Amino acid sequence: MIAADGPSAGSTTGTTTAATTTATTATTATTGTTPTLTLPRTPRVARVGVRIGGVDVSGLSTAAAAAVVRSSFDDPLVILVNGRTLVVPPTALGAQAKVLAAVERALRAPPGANVWLGVAVNKERVDVYLRDLARRFDRAAVDSRLKLHNLRPLITKDVKGRVLDRPFARQAIVAALEKNLRKPIHLRLKETRAATGRDDFGPVIVIRRGSNRLYLYDGMRFKKRFGVATGASEFPTPLGRYQIVVKWRNPWWYPPDSDWAKGKEPVPPGPGNPLGTRWMGISAPAVGIHGTPDAASIGYSASHGCIRMRIPEAEWIFEHVEVGTPVFIVPA
Repeated sequence: MIAADGPSAGSTTGTTTAATTTATTATTATTGTTPTLTLPRTPRVARVGVRIGGVDVSGLSTAAAAAVVRSSFDDPLVILVNGRTLVVPPTALGAQAKVLAAVERALRAPPGANVWLGVAVNKERVDVYLRDLARRFDRAAVDSRLKLHNLRPLITKDVKGRVLDRPFARQAIVAALEKNLRKPIHLRLKETRAATGRDDFGPVIVIRRGSNRLYLYDGMRFKKRFGVATGASEFPTPLGRYQIVVKWRNPWWYPPDSDWAKGKEPVPPGPGNPLGTRWMGISAPAVGIHGTPDAASIGYSASHGCIRMRIPEAEWIFEHVEVGTPVFIVPA
């Protein structure tokens, strides 16, 4: 009976000892202050179909997703303006993408999500870039100009201008950066009109001093010709380009500050007034176009520098010109 109990007790003791030893070993490996084994961390992987700023990062680790997104964002913008293709990197526009934060959001996003790529855009840098573009592509409109060619008025054709639509361009570029879009951006040039065109010119007077003729034009179109008297050789009518600066009906005549007028008195309106019934003063000092009671002087160089006309003709032309009307006086 004792012998039979011995092995049984020994077997029990052995099992207990082994279990105790195993438990002790396991406890030592688990709770010891110096671990004997460190397992590598499994890479985090984005879910199927997840995109960041339109870039597919599904199945990629954090590092790989960040590299792909950063490479996509660093692609330059393609800008089309006036038939030219311009390429500008985002960094030149002061744009920075917050890639790592976007990747962290993507790892938590549901399948198929398009995660927002946070982008900071320096809009002042964008404005500087657009100012440079404007200096390159803007063109000022060219006004029509009046000149004399072959004794006739010639009005040059106006030329339209163009200006970069900066508000539109700014919005398009900022949107492309913030949304990580790299489709070509078509910038607009707005057409500008000249301030003065051919149709803005009205009457033009050409006085041919040598032949004592006054020609009236409507822009470049000939309208009417008149005989006049111009200045005598000692008081020549000045040559050049002038304009009508004043119009008076029934003017007074006041003696000019000249030797030939010394001792003369002012003459009121009425018969015998040296200026007739109309005075059109031009920008040459003390010179004007006016009527004259001395119709016999018409066709000759007989005045003291003014341009004399028959009274009815002076009254007619008075109604067909205005202050500002150009007056060309040529020697022909």
